[in-house]
Amino acid sequence: MTAPARTRLVEIVIPVHNEQRVLAESVRRLHAYLTAEFPYGFRITIADNASTDATWPIAVGLSRELPRVSAVHLDGKGRGRALRLVWSASDADVVGYMDVDLSTDLDAFLPLVAPLLSGHSDLAIGTRLSRGANVVRGPKREFISRTYNLLLRSALGARFSDAQCGFKAARTEIAQALLPAVEDEEWFFDTELLLLAERHGLRIHEVPVDWVDDSDSRVDILRTALDDLRGMARMARKTLSGAARIPVPPRVRLARLPEGMARQLPVFAVIGVVSTLAHLGLFVLLRPVTPAVVANGVAMLVTAVANTAANRRFTFGVTGRAGVVRHQLGGGLAFLVGLLLSTGGLALLDRFAPGAPTAAEAVALVAANALATLVRFLLLRAWVFNPRRTGKGTR
Repeated sequence: MTAPARTRLVEIVIPVHNEQRVLAESVRRLHAYLTAEFPYGFRITIADNASTDATWPIAVGLSRELPRVSAVHLDGKGRGRALRLVWSASDADVVGYMDVDLSTDLDAFLPLVAPLLSGHSDLAIGTRLSRGANVVRGPKREFISRTYNLLLRSALGARFSDAQCGFKAARTEIAQALLPAVEDEEWFFDTELLLLAERHGLRIHEVPVDWVDDSDSRVDILRTALDDLRGMARMARKTLSGAARIPVPPRVRLARLPEGMARQLPVFAVIGVVSTLAHLGLFVLLRPVTPAVVANGVAMLVTAVANTAANRRFTFGVTGRAGVVRHQLGGGLAFLVGLLLSTGGLALLDRFAPGAPTAAEAVALVAANALATLVRFLLLRAWVFNPRRTGKGTR
């Protein structure tokens, strides 16, 4: 039997770093809304991540001024670090968080947490990338968001639509079971949590949201993209090797990988990340003196040869000189697929965002390379390095 609404408790964390400009107004608005409209008990926790302005004194003042508002201070930065601290110690039925600018319309909060309180779902996310969402933001942010989530779906098989919307919640027992396996302390925290949940068959509820972009965002796009690449490579190693297994009872049976693939995929992912970083580095170096398409082609050609050689030796365990030329020719086919996809991605970026900076071009290449990577792995495994052609068994 479901407990009465007044006995259920939802804790909302607001992570902040140097947010003195908007903190007081946002917390007062959120508190007023929940008091008037939310049918369950709530607690708002302001988590200050090593702010150097007046954010912490303001947070303390709000905790004294408003009932059911508290504040905690951390010495280090990182959204994931703040959420880990508060969620780990929470006694609420459901824990969640939202960005301090309240970019997401608050009317979506009850639809977000209701399936968690009823036990229907385990985690819930707001999504700006599904039907029913109403989003106001510039083409650059739209492109980056869609590129990142496309990369997750194509490279890691994610089924959720929007990993980075700052509007999420989870059943507390589920969050506390997953947290020890989540390594990231910053922006990749959300993505890692969701990927772990999917790997364990947990149900993720999605709510289309109305969302207005914060024009004062200070996210370093290129650095965040590179950090996310490293995080995805780490997740590939952990989940496919079984290292990410945690004691969360799965609701569905996890699919088994074909023989040998559990060992091959993490190695392939690591080589792929190194190749992608080398490709991006060469592209950025060549871009000031050559057109984007030329810089991309040269960078991909150089890294493709090294990538095929590394996968030959380490992913598929083929040694010796026999078949080297044939293997490079087969890898060349995957190179052409990647060149077509990445060139097409740059062309689309130029069409929808003319004059985009090199950082945006690099993000476009990451997304295109993710699609090419899937094709490349399938071609290398099923054709170029097929055990029947190399004379080696699957390891």
